[in-house]
Amino acid sequence: MAEQEKPEGTRDGRGELTRRDLAKFPVVIGAMASGQAEAQPSPAVESASLAEVQQALAGAGITASSLARAYLARIEAYDLAGPGLASVRQVNPDALSIAAGLDSVKPSARLPLAGVPILVKDNIATGDKQATTAGSLALEGAHARDDATVIKQLRAAGAVILGKANLTEFANIIAIDMPSGYSSLGGQVRNPYSPAMLDDRGIPIVLPGGSSSGSAVAVAAGLCAAAIGTETSGSLLSPATQNGVVTVKPTVGLISRAGILPISHSQDTAGPLTRTVRDAAILLNVLAARDPADPATEALQRPDDYTRDLDRDGLKGARIGVPSDPDDPLNDVYFGRLPTHSKPVMAKALEVLQDCGAILVRASMPTAGWIGGPGTTMGVLNRNPLSRGKGSTATPPIVFLYELKRDLNLYLRDWAVGTGIRTMADIIAFNQANADKALRFGQDLFLAAEATRGDLSELEYRSARAMDLLSAKERGLDAYMSRHALDAVVFPAGAGAAIAAKAGYPSVLVPAGFINRVGDKETPDFPLGLTFAGPAWSEARLLRLAYAYEQASSARRMPPGLPAL
Repeated sequence: MAEQEKPEGTRDGRGELTRRDLAKFPVVIGAMASGQAEAQPSPAVESASLAEVQQALAGAGITASSLARAYLARIEAYDLAGPGLASVRQVNPDALSIAAGLDSVKPSARLPLAGVPILVKDNIATGDKQATTAGSLALEGAHARDDATVIKQLRAAGAVILGKANLTEFANIIAIDMPSGYSSLGGQVRNPYSPAMLDDRGIPIVLPGGSSSGSAVAVAAGLCAAAIGTETSGSLLSPATQNGVVTVKPTVGLISRAGILPISHSQDTAGPLTRTVRDAAILLNVLAARDPADPATEALQRPDDYTRDLDRDGLKGARIGVPSDPDDPLNDVYFGRLPTHSKPVMAKALEVLQDCGAILVRASMPTAGWIGGPGTTMGVLNRNPLSRGKGSTATPPIVFLYELKRDLNLYLRDWAVGTGIRTMADIIAFNQANADKALRFGQDLFLAAEATRGDLSELEYRSARAMDLLSAKERGLDAYMSRHALDAVVFPAGAGAAIAAKAGYPSVLVPAGFINRVGDKETPDFPLGLTFAGPAWSEARLLRLAYAYEQASSARRMPPGLPAL
């Protein structure tokens, strides 16, 4: 079914973010809170890095208020109007008042993000006037009793929470084959490199990636200085590669999960989405901390400063595993199965690594072929009315579905306020009662999760979790990296997301180039990224490697059609 056109400046008729709302926020780029214009130049907000924004705020060229207005103007011009990217589900009604309170505060060691506008994914609790909905109509009016820990850390660092980013509904665990970036509350996020191409169902041909699609699109389109997303398996890496931005999917336990709408406590984590590797390191400095509310953070290991070791020569002598052995093509599940049009980009990326002094070790990963194999997945009948595979059996991970019911019910009990929705069963019932609006793609995964006990007592759950760790961690990345004495492993785009996520290990993705085809359809150029993965707590090393690659490749460029205002 084709998406109906909407009046300019509205979002699905819900009034969460409208031209009328934004009219309250006058655009005065480079103006002081008093309204007096300044002669000093302000940063080009559409492309400025977070580090450049910090530098501008530390000088006399721009204030927090004028910077927030500049980003709000771009949200109005490109998210609501123009290409209608739909990446921002709700603007924080207090954004400008918070920014005004920071106009006389400069970024410092104590307040590194003073005045910096940040968007956060709408599955991260904010104890303010903004709702926390996971993109669900069932949670449209739901608020949070408190800020999630990551929000508290951002505020304590001086950040301005600019608003909530749209996402794939419930982080893409509600329906089989739901397109990335779609939510019943926020609509369909569009990839800024190709926002207009739709298939016969009204689904974008070049998807924005999911589930942190709104966060990544907003960064790519210059709608914020940086954004925060979340990942269970690929939900940071996928939108980062699709939109040409940088992300860090941290070790589980590096960033607190307290106050984040969950899928799986075994794999969930928040992470930054930025325009540069340095920016991601700056945000990790703020977010990586122990939290009594999240026991996974007890084992946390981190350096004092993630930016300290960033070095253009960081790849020299590094041993980089490339899980692609020409002598073992049947087990070449990462590079060997790349589409033809993606192979030149990855070949060039590997060439850059070598030119930077890295030692490439080409060797297949023995367990890659059976990750997600028998005993770790559940058969679920695909009833999605718009799926090309309707009637077939999907095989989602057992760990996700069993942990989802327990973890989501705990979040609704402990964090959600202002809503009558208290359990997953309530969400399912609401959706069924409002199927014409809430169930465009169905809710087969929610139904499968609800059928579990919800207490993780089932033998099949415990067995599946043990198998995941055996294949991805012990006999997977641990064995592979030890056998070949590696500093990191590289994967094309988000292809290695599952093996690192199941192990709870970190990944860093950096733009690598552009492709112009999806299946048999030619498209405008859109990005493709390169992922560096490693063992637990190796974020600093991965950032160093990714930074050296980024500086040598310079592969990122702005989406077309989103010029400065």
